[in-house]
Amino acid sequence: MNIIDTLLRPDLRGREPYGAPQLDVAVRLNTNENSYPLPPAVVASIEKAVSAVAPHLNRYPDRDAVRLRADIADYLGYGLTPEAVWAANGSNEILQQLSQAFAGPGRVALGFTPAYSMHPIITTAVGGAWIEGNRDRRFDLTVESAVEQVLRHRPDIVFLCSPNNPTGTALTPEVVTAVVDAAPGLVVVDEAYAEFARAGTTSALDLLVGRPRLVVTRTMSKAFGLAGARVGYLAADPAVVEALRLVRLPYHLSTVTQVVARAALEHAPLLLATVDAIREQRDRLVRELTGLGLDVAPSDANFVLFGGLSDSSGVWRSLVDRGVLIRDVGIPGWLRVTAGTPEETGEFLDALRIILNGES
Repeated sequence: MNIIDTLLRPDLRGREPYGAPQLDVAVRLNTNENSYPLPPAVVASIEKAVSAVAPHLNRYPDRDAVRLRADIADYLGYGLTPEAVWAANGSNEILQQLSQAFAGPGRVALGFTPAYSMHPIITTAVGGAWIEGNRDRRFDLTVESAVEQVLRHRPDIVFLCSPNNPTGTALTPEVVTAVVDAAPGLVVVDEAYAEFARAGTTSALDLLVGRPRLVVTRTMSKAFGLAGARVGYLAADPAVVEALRLVRLPYHLSTVTQVVARAALEHAPLLLATVDAIREQRDRLVRELTGLGLDVAPSDANFVLFGGLSDSSGVWRSLVDRGVLIRDVGIPGWLRVTAGTPEETGEFLDALRIILNGES
């Protein structure tokens, strides 16, 4: 153990940082990015917006990103006001701020795994205790199971993920409302992939009115294709937003980030036009992976979890050898693939068929 290890918080020693492999391969379908580049009209608007503020970058940004929050409220609808919206550097910073304000030392957070791996990482990073709840064998979460676990652990924060990452499965509104009713603290519904949900899937935004302990987080990284811009946001009771102002860093959201996000929101219909194309490839993956005899989880996201693999790590490595990168999410026998362009999806499926058939 080196000197720095001895100074590190004991609860952080030996832990591994979050990270997905960043390999230089032809087909990257491992981090659920939007495979489509920004349209020229959006690029032009972003360039114009950044050019307009560039001479003034000697000044700090709007500390509360008021105009961006107003634009997000307009985009979401549901009668939301800017006071009920908060923005930060990706939804991970939103989750971190929620944990700083409502979890931390002496407090407990509960999540139902497998789910987004950053929930426990953020919880422990701020000094809170993480409780790993359970889903059933098909990755579903029932009202009865969720409520029983909430009542047993009495967490200060419950993290729900819908559509869930890495499974792609969405929660019913009955599960969300039951958890809110049973939980003593905050209930955070992570909806990073909400725009990709199939028709008829209910958003937790429908449930916000009258539930001040319910928080819905989202991102512009996926459907909007702005992973490189790092913009996340939440909708909640205004009192939650006020609480986050106690823990946010001063001027946490740069001027450039704010104007890039606002320019993108002006073109929301154009950017979201790729959603249908991505849904088509997701559904294609479900069909064709099922046709290969694999076990496929139903997906409302822009990715598909598939199993029934005797050596999932070996399949992952063989795909990389063929220039295709997908995600080994740590569930034995299962892998996750992002729905990319038709060409990317085709290359993945072709490579997988070769591997499963034992061809060289």
